[in-house]
Parts: sequence; C-alpha cells; structure tokens
Amino acid sequence: MTEHVLSPAHRRIDAITPAAFAVAIFTSASLVFLVQPMATKLVLPLLGGSPSVWNTAMVFFQAALLAGYLYAHLLQRIPSVRWQAMTHLALLAAAAVFLPLSITETLGDPDPAAPIGWLLGALLLSVGAPFAILSATAPLLQAWYARARVGRPDGANPYVLYAASNLGSFLALLAYPVLIEPLASLSGQRIGWTVGYGVFAAMIVVLAVILPRGLGAARTAASDERSPAIPWTRKIILILLAAAPSSLMLGVTAHLSTDVASAPFLWVAPLALYLLTFVIAFQTRPWIPLSVTLILQATFTVMIGAMVGMTTGHWLMLLGAHLAAFFFTTLMCHQQLAARRPAPDRLTEFYLLMSLGGVLGGAFTALLAPTLFQTVLEYPLVMALVCLARPWLGGRPAKHEVWLMTAGLTIAVSVPLLFEMMRYDASLRTVFSDFGLTATAQIILGGAAICAFLIRDRVLMFTAVVAAMTLSAHYIGRGYDWSLSERSFFGVMRVAVTPDPKMGGDVHVLMHGTTLHGAQARNPDFACAPTMYYAETTPLGQAAELIQARGPGAVIGVVGQGSGAMAAYKRASDQMTFFEIDPMVDRLSRDPKWFTFISNCAQGPVRTVLGDARLTLNKEARRSYDLLVIDAFSSDAVPTHLLTREAIEGYLKLLKPTGVVVLHLSNRNLEITLPAVAAARELGAAELHQIYIEHPDAALMAEASTEALVISPTPEGLADFKADGRWRKLEPTEVRPWTDDYVNLFGALVRSMRGRAG
Repeated sequence: MTEHVLSPAHRRIDAITPAAFAVAIFTSASLVFLVQPMATKLVLPLLGGSPSVWNTAMVFFQAALLAGYLYAHLLQRIPSVRWQAMTHLALLAAAAVFLPLSITETLGDPDPAAPIGWLLGALLLSVGAPFAILSATAPLLQAWYARARVGRPDGANPYVLYAASNLGSFLALLAYPVLIEPLASLSGQRIGWTVGYGVFAAMIVVLAVILPRGLGAARTAASDERSPAIPWTRKIILILLAAAPSSLMLGVTAHLSTDVASAPFLWVAPLALYLLTFVIAFQTRPWIPLSVTLILQATFTVMIGAMVGMTTGHWLMLLGAHLAAFFFTTLMCHQQLAARRPAPDRLTEFYLLMSLGGVLGGAFTALLAPTLFQTVLEYPLVMALVCLARPWLGGRPAKHEVWLMTAGLTIAVSVPLLFEMMRYDASLRTVFSDFGLTATAQIILGGAAICAFLIRDRVLMFTAVVAAMTLSAHYIGRGYDWSLSERSFFGVMRVAVTPDPKMGGDVHVLMHGTTLHGAQARNPDFACAPTMYYAETTPLGQAAELIQARGPGAVIGVVGQGSGAMAAYKRASDQMTFFEIDPMVDRLSRDPKWFTFISNCAQGPVRTVLGDARLTLNKEARRSYDLLVIDAFSSDAVPTHLLTREAIEGYLKLLKPTGVVVLHLSNRNLEITLPAVAAARELGAAELHQIYIEHPDAALMAEASTEALVISPTPEGLADFKADGRWRKLEPTEVRPWTDDYVNLFGALVRSMRGRAG
C-alpha cells in the first residue's frame, strides 16, 4: 500500500471526520423518527386516531425508507463522491419545498369507507420527499465513510455507524412523548423540525468539503476493486431476517394492546426495543453475544408459546415475557444480519435488501393479516416460524433428542384433546375447575416447553414443538375465553358469554382488547336494561333520563356504538343516531344472536352513520341535538382528536341552546378530564362533573364505575343536572386545554399516577 504524508490541516480534518459522520447520521435519524409521530398527529382531525391509521402510516414510512435506500444505492453509480454529495444537496433543497410539514388539501376529505388509499396518498404528497431523502442518509454516509477511510481500520467496518443511526432514532422516539409533545405545539414542532432539516443540510455541506480532501489523501487502487456479488440465496435470507422482526414489531404491539394491557405509549416499547437491537447488533463488540441471545430467545419463546392465546390476570408478567421474547428474537435476527453483512462496497445493496424485508414484514402484519385472520394470529405464527433463523446444528439428532421432540409434540397435541373431552364430560371438567382451565392448560404445555428448550439446537425439531404449543394454546384460549372473535381493519372484537345469576343467567359481553364495550343479559326479563357504563345509575344513563324528562321527544346522538346499549333508552318519539367508525361493530350490535338493544329494545328505528365522528358530525344539522354522548374509546386508547377544544366547539354547535354533550372520560391510565374542562371553560360553556362508583352488591355486568363531564352552551342547559345533586363543579385548573395543535398525553399519564398515589 502506498503511504501518504498528511499535512497538519489534513490531519485535523482526518481526526474530525469520524465524529462529523457520526453526528450527521445521528441527526438525520432523529429527524426521520420525529416525522412519523408528527405526521400521524397531523392527520388526526381529518381521519381519526384508530390503530389502523398508525399501522398504515408505519407501512408507508417503511416503504418510503425503502425508496430512500434505493436512491442511496443508485447514487453509488456516480463515481465521484463530490458529485454524489452535490446531487444529494440538490435533492435536499428540492424536498425543502414541502416544509414546514403539513397535510396536503389536494386530495380533499378522506372517504371513511376506504381510508387507506387517502392516507397513503396524503402522506406521499405531504412528507414523502423529505422523509425519503433523509432516510437515505444512513447507507449513503456509511458508503462515503468507507471510501473516505480506505486504508484505516475503521474504514473496513463502516457498519458501526448504523448503531449511531439507530441510537438517534431510539432517543428521538423516547423524547417525543416525554419532552417534545408536552413542551411544543404541533406548529412549533413543524417549525423546529424545519430548522433541524436546515442544520442537517449544513452538515452535508461540511461533509462535501471534507470528503474530497480525505479521499485525496487516502485513495488507493484497492478502493476501486469490487467484492463478489451477493448470491441470490443470501439475498433471500437477508430479506427474511429483516422481515420477521418488522412483522413481530407490529404483531406484538397488536397482541399486547388486544390481549394483555392497553397502557398508554405501549406502542413505544416494541419500537424502542426494535431500534435498540440494531444498536447492539451492529456494534464492533456487541453488549450481548449471539450465544447468550440464542439461549434467552429459546427461553422466552417457549414461555410465551405456552400462553400466547390465553389471557391471565398477571398482565405485568405477560407484558414482560412478550417484550423479552420479542427483544431477543429480534436481536437474534439482527445479529444474524450483521454477521452476513457484505464488504463495504456492497453496503447500500445490503441496506436496500434489509429495507425491502422491513416493508414486506410490516405490510403482511398491518395490511394482509387483518384480512386473513380473525384474531392476532400472525404474531404467534411468525414467532414460531422465526425459530428457523437459529443456527442449524449439523449431524443426525441423537435418540434422546428424537424422544424429546416426540414427547413435546404429544403433550402439545394432547391439551386440545383433553379440553374437548371436558366439553362433554362434566365429571372430568369438575376435576380441573377448582384450579382453573387456563392454568391447567399452561401447566401441561409447560412440559412441552421444557422438551422444546432441551432440543433448541435442533432447529426443525425445536420449531415443530414451539409451533404445536402455540397452536394448542391459541386453540384453548379461543375456545374458552370468548364465543365469537372477528377482526376488521380497526381491530379485533370479541363476544364472551359469562353467567350472572343476578341477571337471570348468561350475559353477552362485547370486548375490544382489554376494554368492555357493552353487556346484555339473555334473560328476557333483564334483556332491555342498559348495562355497565350505560346503566340508569351511571352519568350516561342519568343524562339520557334527564334530557328525556324535558319533553316527549329528544334528538340523541352517540359517538361509539359498542353493543348498542344506549338504544335501550330510545322512545318512539325520540330520534337516535350512532356515529361509528367500524362497520363490524354496527353489524355485531344489530345481530340478534349477540345483542338486541337496537333490534328489540329501541322503540322505532335507530340510525347509524359510519365514519370518523369528527368528519361525520360536521355534516349534521346545526342546533339540532338535545343530547350528544361521546364514548369512542378503543381498548383504552384515547381519541385525542375527539377531546380537543376544536372538537368540543363542534359538538356545542350541534346542540340546541339547552342541549348537552356528555364526555365519557373513564380511563385506567390517563387523567383526561382536566384538559376537557379547560377547553369547555375557554369556550365559555357551562360544565359539570361526576364520578360514579358502582354498587358493590350490583350484578357483575349491571353497572360500571364511570367518570363523565357534561357540557352545555348555556347555564340553563345544566339547570336540571345541577339540581340533581350528583353533578358538581370542579375547581379551577391550570391544565392547558388540548387542541388540534397541542396534546400532552404524558402529562395526563403523570397526573393519573399522582392521583393513584394520593
């Protein structure tokens, strides 16, 4: 190799080059990851905050990332790094036309019946160009770094800069809900992001100045040599290794929010762990060696394989087990990817293949799986299949390994057979009833889990036992935890049948995730009694009866249909309209096999308007409603766009002068009452508050503890509520009202935690 003597100026540039590249990559990754929550918040007033919006947006950003990586790969065809930098700067300047970020109005309002196309198109036209150009930074700058550092030890492994990229993404992800959202309005965030974009462009200018000099000092003939092409078999493996974690990231989020808990910011945990695995896998010396990863991955995989389809009261244990299994499985895949990374001159092609895998995995889980499976089955299936990514042990299996596989499969298959026998044998069912059917199944499957763990190095045998365990657990859970499970673009709805002697026998319960959305007794004597949050004793029931007491006919609107329990209040002289985003919910609540509030209990027809309430309510006649009930929670996810100042102002415009809007604010994790109170007071509206505690002697599903806020355009509208005695005025609050431009969920979480501690 030819030695070069560097001048003092060149030595100074050479010394700062690694840091300059690391800072630029870190900055671009932070900006990229701030775009995603910002853009999805921008569409909230137009489309709503259902999980489908977030999932579809995630697929879009993965596709835009793929476009950015393709651009970085094609840019390498320009021989001169100087001209590559000039081209990149030109495209950065062109993409700046779309700044500050906003959602385009060229597509008009979205079609509530088919929102996916509108959302993808709006994101493409609004943020697609800046996001794609920025997302190209990680592979592009790593490629430049490899060429600038030829002949130096760090130049042979530019992949370590990918750790800096994912560290920036990781920190931006954590900072958004904790710091950025509480401290800055959406407008301020857009301006701040634009400034950051300009700072990053300046960094590229600095690198463009540094790069040619570094190349001139260190360029050798060897840098022009091309390494062998990546074989197609390896390309396919790289794509699959990237697809599995991407699929699992969305799958575990859906599973946890549906079956385990609906805690706020739950989506942050899998995404943060996903990014953290990249940081670890692409380090020069990973914090966690692959050998340790493989042991822990097998441990947690067999653990959740025994209970993935069943719910349990130990939700913290389940949450930890699922996140641990996801983390070590994802780390295993990413470490396998890092071990297969090609020479630096194939770097951009490597990242392109990784990005393609990410798009395929995300699209499968977010778009395809909801049409294929009635439950979140894609998560356990992918978790089982990804075991095939473990290193394969050569040679024939030993006899004891064959026996362990046979035992594991036999145990796994026997569990559904045993439970089918229980279905028809009361005496056998009695044997296990005291201990619990679900606990019994988990203990038996624990034996299969031990067998699987002992043969973890035999990949096919291990995978077969894990898959059998997973399917058995899912079968037991589906058969004994609920009677109906259906899935739409908006989530999984289930109907469970639970006995309640105080309500005359069986009760049908509608569940979305871990939140109950209505219950109805099947006994005709109790069937038309509104239950749970809608019982006559709760604030929602009180509001309906107080409004109806004013006259013979009332116009009532309900945002969030659930089981249709509010229809039980409808008199023949009343008009009632449900505003529901999910057509499946409307179909289930109108099916007499499951619920009859609408079909049998309501006196006269009940209208349903499908679509997001912020859009559909805008089409209703002004000053036409006596009562609006806002009850659009989805598994404790907060519909922030329905609680903002602008939303409440819209409700008030629909009310008659003495009409009222009731906000159902019950939430296990967030304090969301004070922002709503602040918004009502800022609008000059009258408001009263009530927390109702269910009676301890009431039937299990008869009523539920409920928190609500009633608002009216005039004090006269709340005169009878105030006289009722159960409603009261809250003390003045310094909490800032939520708006379409500002929402502080983290502050709501902190207030809730303080309230529970107090």
